[in-house]
Amino acid sequence: MPHIKEAIILAGGFGTRLQAVVHDVPKPMAPINDTPFLAYLMEYLIQQGIERVILSVGYKYDLIQSYFGFQYKGLHIKYALENEPLGTGGAIKLASKYCFQEQVLVLNGDTFFKVDFEKLAQCHFGTGACITLAARHEQAFDRYGTIEFDEQRIITAFKEKQFVESGYINGGVYVLDVNFLQFLPLEDKFSFEKDVLEAYYQHDNYRMAACPFDSRHYFIDIGIPNDYEKAQDELPHLITFSSTPPSAAISSPPVSAMARLKQFFMAS
Repeated sequence: MPHIKEAIILAGGFGTRLQAVVHDVPKPMAPINDTPFLAYLMEYLIQQGIERVILSVGYKYDLIQSYFGFQYKGLHIKYALENEPLGTGGAIKLASKYCFQEQVLVLNGDTFFKVDFEKLAQCHFGTGACITLAARHEQAFDRYGTIEFDEQRIITAFKEKQFVESGYINGGVYVLDVNFLQFLPLEDKFSFEKDVLEAYYQHDNYRMAACPFDSRHYFIDIGIPNDYEKAQDELPHLITFSSTPPSAAISSPPVSAMARLKQFFMAS
């Protein structure tokens, strides 16, 4: 089985839901205990054996580039710049043009789902799917839509948001066949979730699979203010940074954002 060594991170988010706390940095750069959230994702990629990352960037991308440079603790970085917002699908399609391998890991830059990338890759190659998503089991929820899949882990349905007692949600981590999006008749701007996953999962030529993980696998979405507050305490215990010093290209996150964060949480 091939080893996936590349990842795409969608890092162009505006952080609309965090405007009251952080409004002058891209959402993935929102600070978690004085360290950008994106740095936690990068550290986890390194720990999982990823060697190269393509950052899909747009809004204030210069802050990301000035912080991480083109190499972070041995992790090679390529920037795929959106001159205008392309949607999640358009951003992935653009970034995939810079991939060297035939399969790539894809992550959202504002969520963290603690899954084993090797297990996810095994699900992908074992099912022969074009796309495999990491699915997390949840109990009693209505925040997310649900996914249904058969015994072979092939996706059979995407359900809209509604209260369910038990079900699987899309964890926002994928293994993608790099050339897949290039074959679809889509414009440059499109949604990966709506225009690809939900539109094509029933197509005979585009098999999509789910790799199930139970609720013990940590998941957080920092775009939700309450989750962002929780991340301040939880993430530093989940992802331990190596002692390797960062590259010289790294600079401190904006002080104004840090000060505003501290005031916000002290007042909460």
